[in-house]
Amino acid sequence: MNRINPTNERNSETENARLKVGPAPELVESAFQLEVADAAVLWKGMGLADLAHVVHLQEISVIPQPMASGLLTLLLELHAMPSRMFRLDASLEDVYSNRERWLSDRDEQAAGWIGAGRARRESATTAYRIAGRDLLLELARELVGLVCAVCDRAEEHVATIMPDYTYLQYAQPTTLAHYLMSFAFPFLRDLERLQGCFDRSNQCPAGIGSINGSRLPINRSRLAELLGFSKAIPHSRDAMWQVDEPVEVMSIMTAMCMHMDRLAEDLQIWNTSEFNFAELADKHARISRIMPQKKNPYALAFIRGVAGTMIGRLVSVSAVAKTPSAQVDNRIFVIGQVPDALGQLIQTVKLFSAVIRGIQFHTDVMNQRAAEGFGQATDLAELLMESEGINYRTAHRIVALAVRIAIDAGSDRLVDQDLNQASEQVLGHHLENPSDCLRSVSGPDAVVQTRQGLGGAAPNSVRAMIGESRSAMIAVADWRNRVANGLADCEKRLVDQATKLSLLKIGS
Repeated sequence: MNRINPTNERNSETENARLKVGPAPELVESAFQLEVADAAVLWKGMGLADLAHVVHLQEISVIPQPMASGLLTLLLELHAMPSRMFRLDASLEDVYSNRERWLSDRDEQAAGWIGAGRARRESATTAYRIAGRDLLLELARELVGLVCAVCDRAEEHVATIMPDYTYLQYAQPTTLAHYLMSFAFPFLRDLERLQGCFDRSNQCPAGIGSINGSRLPINRSRLAELLGFSKAIPHSRDAMWQVDEPVEVMSIMTAMCMHMDRLAEDLQIWNTSEFNFAELADKHARISRIMPQKKNPYALAFIRGVAGTMIGRLVSVSAVAKTPSAQVDNRIFVIGQVPDALGQLIQTVKLFSAVIRGIQFHTDVMNQRAAEGFGQATDLAELLMESEGINYRTAHRIVALAVRIAIDAGSDRLVDQDLNQASEQVLGHHLENPSDCLRSVSGPDAVVQTRQGLGGAAPNSVRAMIGESRSAMIAVADWRNRVANGLADCEKRLVDQATKLSLLKIGS
């Protein structure tokens, strides 16, 4: 990208006769430089928006056929040009004006029709929507891949017993599969939100004139059709100045990052020598340059960092949206920031999928830890409630006291004597069958096998959840592929139609 200091004169091609002098260097190097920096984001969408605009102007006989043919020829050349090959001049204010100058340098008369019936912001807004919908579909594809990775690893470990934690304290025994599937369902909700967001984002702002519509006979539904949008945004002013769409996109990305962060933080703790539940694959780790023994779980730290920055991006997009209506503030910052965040998240989700597939779980350590401690305490209290005919609060007190007695004795397991001593203090007498109760919860596997209900940790229940998740993934993948293929077909039709019109001669 070229960074050119302007002269103090305005070129006739972009001059509107309202201002006497050109932009100040300080304005060029700050605001205008920010706007032209969005060229890579806007390039494809702006090219399609320009083609659709001129095709439709020709359809409604606003632009003469010779001018339409010449302009479409140039626009097709520009559309085929990679954005990195285009020479940008920040003194021309933005990407749209740079494209307009390029057209004028080649055919000034034809280029003069490009702005008929629309503001420059309409072109950028439409291009932003096109870029955003493409990235949302790519994010959906990668998120389906992450859910698939989670389900695949869960399927491997339906019978792997491990301790589950609350407050990082051993709570109850579970399976590794049950633990992993607790993240599949949030990701599936993210996919549902993403689909809804896509449907709202895939609406067309083109054809609105400025803010109150156009006096030209522009058919906004036709423009939406040419560009592959599901429909035109109904209200012309709302179409130009919506602020909730980027906030919604950022909110969905932030929720997605929170779900990834929670799993990443757990895995980072598991990766410590103190826990030793898992080890990251070497290809997802990084060494210390000063401490030779270290293998740092760098990929997990990066994923967590992205989650933190995504919160900041959400706050930033929300803050610039808080203006009077019809202000440019939110537009110039959001156009680059939201697609950039989407691109970063796509790569992060792809990384996390690879991490999940590559991580090694130390199942022997998990099994051993699950057998230690007092993870059967809740089940024991419920058994006492049923066998002794006491309420749960009383049973809870007995087991809690028995645990304290065992800990004071230096043990991590309950025995009959512990229960009887606790019962004597709480009830004033011994239990009738403490041995039977303890035998019923003698191992963590026995506890897990009782969790047969919906969402429980028993193998049959977990397998059902894996199957449900896979069905949901297939449905989302089918939707994503159907929509993406439809957009690709629509883009091809538009380019083909523009090409055909560009070849028409006067009087043909």
